[in-house]
Amino acid sequence: MGGPRGAGWVAAGLLLGAGACYCIYRLTRGRRRGDRELGMRPSKSAEDLTDGSYDDVLNAAQLQKLLYLLESTEDPVIIERALITLGNNAAFSVNQAIIRELGGIPIVGNKINHSNQSIKEKALNALNNLSVNVENQIKIKIYINQVCEDVFSGPLNSAVQLAGLRLLTNMTVTNDHQHMLHNYITDLFQVLLTGNGNTKVQVLKLLLNLSENPAMTEGLLHAQVDSSFLSLYDSHVAKEILLRVLTLFQNINNCLKIEGHLAVQPTFTEGSLFFLLHGEECAQKIKALVDHHDAEVKEKVLTIIPKI
Repeated sequence: MGGPRGAGWVAAGLLLGAGACYCIYRLTRGRRRGDRELGMRPSKSAEDLTDGSYDDVLNAAQLQKLLYLLESTEDPVIIERALITLGNNAAFSVNQAIIRELGGIPIVGNKINHSNQSIKEKALNALNNLSVNVENQIKIKIYINQVCEDVFSGPLNSAVQLAGLRLLTNMTVTNDHQHMLHNYITDLFQVLLTGNGNTKVQVLKLLLNLSENPAMTEGLLHAQVDSSFLSLYDSHVAKEILLRVLTLFQNINNCLKIEGHLAVQPTFTEGSLFFLLHGEECAQKIKALVDHHDAEVKEKVLTIIPKI
């Protein structure tokens, strides 16, 4: 086919072909868009749900797949990814209940005994998010002793230690399970004094929960605490730590008054928190903070001084 007439036919053919391709493109694009609008996405496998690219909140069926994968696989990479995905989804209240109803709490809880420290941390993080639900706490409380052992025997300032402290803090927001930490109070103060700034703050959050409960006051005051604890009341201490140790002092004093007594000294041994908090050195340090440069610290001190 030659000449101008042939060229015209070729041009016409190209136009028709382009038009047909465009029509097909519009049809398939419209179908895909319609599928998305109708929620008709391709079914995801359990491993697909852990690959980091799936950012939607999982539904009950997907969570069930994920829990089955977590229970059945021995691949540490898949276990860790599954725990991360579960932990992220457990941040949503609706999923906290679904995971419990699917029997997911013991599946996650069993992973805190894993020899892989990263898996242990991710399991603790997932339990931490699940523990926001009060009903979940009833099932999670069976792991408290194990978590305490890991926190106090493991590496100082480690990711596992911080994850465990966060879980214990959530579990002690209410008074229901605080008594389970009674035997670990002295250990908490040891970690407080030896840990770095992040660890100190997390321990203090936990101690503040305990200090608001009059039933825990005597146990706190009996704890054997090194005298270096008083250095936390020095003016150069970071504000986030200083405010919390001041509040700890305040809470304990308030609880003593609620109980109707100011703790008879002979019942407390020398070296206990009672002797530190009610000694002259502590009183002098707190009074010296009245001139602190931070207004919030100064305000806190002014509320405490009349009670010293």
